[in-house]
Amino acid sequence: MASRAQYWVVAASLAALWLPAARGQVFVVGKNTATDGLVTQFHPTRVQLPSQPLTERGRRDLLRMLEAEQGFAHTALPMGGQGLTLQANGTLSPDPDAIRDALYKKGVSAQAGDRVVVTNLHFEKDRLIIDLDGGPFKKHRWLSHVQFNDNNVVAPEDQPTGSRITLAFEKFIPDLTPAEVKSLLEPVIDFGVKTSEEAYANTLPEPLKLAVADHRILVGMNHRMVLAALGQPVMKVREKIDDASGNKYEEWIYGRTPQTIRFVRFVGDRVVMIKIAELGKPIEVHDKDEMAGYINPDAVRTVALGDAKPDEEGSGKQAPPPSLRREGEQQTAPGSPSLVQLPPDKKDQQDKPEQQLQSNLR
Repeated sequence: MASRAQYWVVAASLAALWLPAARGQVFVVGKNTATDGLVTQFHPTRVQLPSQPLTERGRRDLLRMLEAEQGFAHTALPMGGQGLTLQANGTLSPDPDAIRDALYKKGVSAQAGDRVVVTNLHFEKDRLIIDLDGGPFKKHRWLSHVQFNDNNVVAPEDQPTGSRITLAFEKFIPDLTPAEVKSLLEPVIDFGVKTSEEAYANTLPEPLKLAVADHRILVGMNHRMVLAALGQPVMKVREKIDDASGNKYEEWIYGRTPQTIRFVRFVGDRVVMIKIAELGKPIEVHDKDEMAGYINPDAVRTVALGDAKPDEEGSGKQAPPPSLRREGEQQTAPGSPSLVQLPPDKKDQQDKPEQQLQSNLR
């Protein structure tokens, strides 16, 4: 018992010495960082609503035409909870700050431009409840309580990752057609586009939307904007080092000779240079910002709780990554051989007691 008590005392002492150092390396992601770049903008619609309430025939048409219909999200959709409530031709609730809070706490079911599927429709007196990608709540099945030889008859279901949109009206659900319901949902879901790139382009400001529609690339765009404008490149050149600046870059190449060839250079997630090589003309180079003051949301970073802060001199260097080295332990240079500690030989361990005995006798 005494040896066991001594063991726990030593273990507690070692933990007390190690915990303060480990606690200093914990990285906590704040709300602003976790929801950075999520699109929550909203534009109300102007759809003429019928004055008659929804009939049984109209309800069947909505079920037949909207269930399993695919669209693309115009705004970030949170998982769980009651989802978003869209007033017909009105406002979206909750407000953007509350939406970001739900996205941070519950998780993101779909981001702007992601494909979503209508999986269920539920009709109430003055609202139409639409479940996307399975809905936010887990479906209960009575077979989950049945076992055969201690084995479940059905496999356990995964946690739901879908979302819900409630389309609310003033007094009753009007006798709407499926096309009118899609038009009312357009601020949140776009059923008219065919690809996620088109859905993402519709969320951009008007100048960038026109540039993507004209298949033009601007200096300052990110990867997703370039894909929406020109699609996948013919070839990608990765991990190259610029001789002038020393920065690593990635280059996408569009076109083949004798067609016009575009060389799009990325540093991180931003286009920094565009070279256009047209047959019979000198190479055209664009290296100045062409975004007209637009700041890409993905490039904006708010320093939140736990984020690494720049040093006092303002050089912008990030804190070193976590390491298993002890404080004061010297780090070997990159590429240099490291010391390898081999386990002691068993023969040496057997000789040590005899050597210790002979030294004591002397």
